[in-house]
Amino acid sequence: MKELRSRLIHLSRCRGMSRRTLRRAIHFDSTLDCFYKQPSTSINQQLFPKKKSYQLFQMDFKNKELINEIKRDSDCYQIMTIVDDGYPSLLKQVKDPPLVLYLHGNASLLNNQPSLSVVGSRTPTDHAREKMAYILSPLIKSNFTIVSGMARGIDSFAHELSLALDGHTIAVLGSGFNHIYPRENRSLFNHLSSKGLLISEYPPNTPPRKYQFPERNRIISGLSFGTLVIEAKERSGTMITVDQALDQGRDVFAVPGCPLLKETHGCNKIIQDGGKLVFKADDIAEEWNYLNEISNHFA
Repeated sequence: MKELRSRLIHLSRCRGMSRRTLRRAIHFDSTLDCFYKQPSTSINQQLFPKKKSYQLFQMDFKNKELINEIKRDSDCYQIMTIVDDGYPSLLKQVKDPPLVLYLHGNASLLNNQPSLSVVGSRTPTDHAREKMAYILSPLIKSNFTIVSGMARGIDSFAHELSLALDGHTIAVLGSGFNHIYPRENRSLFNHLSSKGLLISEYPPNTPPRKYQFPERNRIISGLSFGTLVIEAKERSGTMITVDQALDQGRDVFAVPGCPLLKETHGCNKIIQDGGKLVFKADDIAEEWNYLNEISNHFA
């Protein structure tokens, strides 16, 4: 197991090795001996149909500096793989779970239940904080873990509220730990590292790239039994997280809003399409208790 996790970490850091390719490799050879003990020609033919990807992979696979970089990262941060015992069971159930996670902070929060994802607009209304305090404070005080993405607006508000109430919170980043985005959240990042948990599937030196943020949304929803949308436009990154949650079979909750405000059109659309309308904390707590009872009944 130790050798396999080391191989997963190493291979995931090689250019040309996508998650899809690495997943295919595990299916092809669960020990990943095909990379370390067998001729590379078989790998080239079966896993790397594009010559350029294979060339990039070969360059990094044989790069000793990459091994040193991984060692330095493991000295600064915790690294978890999908074969580790502590890997969250909820996340393992999604279609495309991250094979490697980088952790900074209290790793035990990964398996805290109940956990609720809280997402929303980066440009919230003046009432957003008030709504969040009213709905989330009772949940935080009853040990719900709040999961969000440390983005501007609703995400940051969710983490800040959890920290202010000495609650549990997890931030899922769309970049590596050495490239905080947005930059103004450096202080929040530091607070989360000491009192909460930060996770990323991207190595620490990975800068923010546009495509990485929609990718990380599947982790935000995947860590929780449900996703709560506070405010959102009808076309927004928040709705990507909603789609991910629905695809994962998780509950979706939404706070209704004024039809005249574009910042709440997404929430109203979610409710119209069958999402659960939330007026108060009990609307979410009751759903968790119901799911927990069913789970215990069939355990």
